[in-house]
Amino acid sequence: MGRYVIRRLLQMIPVFIGSTFLIFFMVYALGDPVAALFGDKAPDPATAARIRADLHLDQPLWKQYLYYMRQILTGDFGTAFNGQDVTELMADAFPVTLRLTLVAILFEIVIGITLGLLSGLRRGRTVDTSVLLVTLIVVSVPTFVSGYVLQYLLGVKWQVVSPSVSPAAPYDELLLPGVVLALTSLAYVTRLTRTSIAENSRADYLRTALAKGLPRHRVVTRHLLRNSLIPVVTFIGTDIGALMGGAIVTERIFNIHGVGYQLYQGILRQNSPTVVGFVTVLVIVFLVANLIVDLLYAVLDPRIRYA
Repeated sequence: MGRYVIRRLLQMIPVFIGSTFLIFFMVYALGDPVAALFGDKAPDPATAARIRADLHLDQPLWKQYLYYMRQILTGDFGTAFNGQDVTELMADAFPVTLRLTLVAILFEIVIGITLGLLSGLRRGRTVDTSVLLVTLIVVSVPTFVSGYVLQYLLGVKWQVVSPSVSPAAPYDELLLPGVVLALTSLAYVTRLTRTSIAENSRADYLRTALAKGLPRHRVVTRHLLRNSLIPVVTFIGTDIGALMGGAIVTERIFNIHGVGYQLYQGILRQNSPTVVGFVTVLVIVFLVANLIVDLLYAVLDPRIRYA
């Protein structure tokens, strides 16, 4: 196991370098950060030249990237165009989005796996058909539609929850945004669990376990569900980074000042340091989540061993 972890950590290095370089290239090579800093006003040539020198923008792109990598290795993600350190923006935004993502993931795991298990065990029956129909509808409806509809019904009309989230973003106010953020992924988790349960329910090891006289609930939970969760865990693990980076719509609807909000503001204002810094951290989240998922495989399926 130790060798496998070390090997995976070493494999993450070129992936991280390649991903961050592509991000850096798309942001800095395809735009002019200095022009974006001044907006519609044309900057003074001397001032623009001094800013380019300070930000190393007068250097070749590969040198700019090396300067950037040296900075982030020391924990310095640069300064936003409003003069605030990007790390300060991260310190305010990431805890909020992490709480929102945690709520969404819990909904995916609890509701998605439960519905998928019930549907897979009753394949072809009314429950199965109903679950498939509902999940198909959920996948077909865009997030901004379901978000605004649920916000109006539960927050404005029925006043069950607050229609917006306060700056502190406590967990009770993040329940509705968490549901909205998790809806599409929840539908995929349900369908993926249902398919995996339906396929593994005909396996030989289940018939053997039942023939030995094991209780059905133990066969389902210890054998069927455990082996069926491997593709589900893979999806949920990769979905963590997707939820954090893809929360732009949800955070805009409920006025949540998280990662999605900061990315939206950074893209809108062409604030290159903010966009590159936040996406760099999201790349790290993706890589760590994938590593954790790979390690969970051996826990779910004892037949999987790492050399």
